[in-house]
Amino acid sequence: MMMSFFDQFASPLYLGIPLIAIAITLPWVLYPTPSSRWINNRLITVQGWLINRFTNQLMLPLNMGGHKWALLLVSLMVFLITINMLGLLPYTFTPTTQLSLNMGFAVPLWLATVIIGMRNQPTVALGHLLPEGTPIPLIPVLIIIETISLFIRPLALGVRLTANLTAGHLLIQLIATAVFILLPMMPTVAILTATVLLLLTLLEVAVA
Repeated sequence: MMMSFFDQFASPLYLGIPLIAIAITLPWVLYPTPSSRWINNRLITVQGWLINRFTNQLMLPLNMGGHKWALLLVSLMVFLITINMLGLLPYTFTPTTQLSLNMGFAVPLWLATVIIGMRNQPTVALGHLLPEGTPIPLIPVLIIIETISLFIRPLALGVRLTANLTAGHLLIQLIATAVFILLPMMPTVAILTATVLLLLTLLEVAVA
């Protein structure tokens, strides 16, 4: 029995060993391996169609030079969507509620974009540190502020994503507990609360 609502965010243990590694690697088992045959089965066909459509939408705003990132970005998005959706099932663990995992994804990708931008287009990359038309006395202050905002970006985004997922799971558990408590005493109120729980679950599916 859980002693606290926040125990659901702790990595499960088995013989004292954290099972977060299994929770991270397990989603890939759910995807069937594409076959080398000319005609695939329905599941592989639908999977390939969805990934192709997703890749087209993701790469649409990027120029041709950015399409080399397609495999990395699509794999990352499919992975995150899968573990977030699995985390909505009962008696499961959501690895993306851990700040360490989110920061582990955010910092290397952010650093890669900064380094590649500085290497390929240093003038454009450095130009983002100073908005056009800035008065001369404000130039040093704005450069410092923009540099700080650039370095703090992965931390801010990682914390925000972690807080969104954590708050959503916590609200679902709180409202579900209220439904079970209210059901024997006030069935009408419990049904209304269950409706709110259903709407919140749909919201969490969208967040995932």
